[in-house]
Amino acid sequence: MQKTLDLFFAEIGPRAFRFAELGLRNRDDALDAVQDAMLKMMQYRDVPATEWTPIFWKILRNRIVDFQRCAGLRLRWLTQPKSNNHEDSDWEPDWQGVDHDDPAGMLQARQTYAALATALAALPARQREAFYLRIVEQLDVAQTAAVMGCSEGSVKTHLSRARHAIDTTIQPDDLSPNSRSL
Repeated sequence: MQKTLDLFFAEIGPRAFRFAELGLRNRDDALDAVQDAMLKMMQYRDVPATEWTPIFWKILRNRIVDFQRCAGLRLRWLTQPKSNNHEDSDWEPDWQGVDHDDPAGMLQARQTYAALATALAALPARQREAFYLRIVEQLDVAQTAAVMGCSEGSVKTHLSRARHAIDTTIQPDDLSPNSRSL
């Protein structure tokens, strides 16, 4: 059972870190939140593996909220703010499906990713969570509602608003290679 939980952590860890970093906008706090969530998840090792994913995301989301509450109490304005860009992160997206021999294709993929990351960072927290859990993590509506602690209708509303905001922020014409002059 321990080996299976280790594999679960190895698979979900990088995605959980990205989710926490989006929510906390601080790399160190994100790492702490993910580590805390993994430790808490050890209490659920006897639960069937099919239930681990929504349980883990619920734990992680609660840790993120705890960190956000603590951050509100800290005197953060006295410290130098960290950069909000993703350049200092050592995570690199998996460029599967992109022809690595095609520089124009790689450039377009990187620009698309950067535009999406910027659009996600600009979303309100609940919309960002709904988008990430439903689209990226592919949880169903009921699981996402359980993780976010809201109704299924609220998940659908948050996701709809997030998609609309991203659609208005990222225009497909802006991302097509034909619209760029080289």
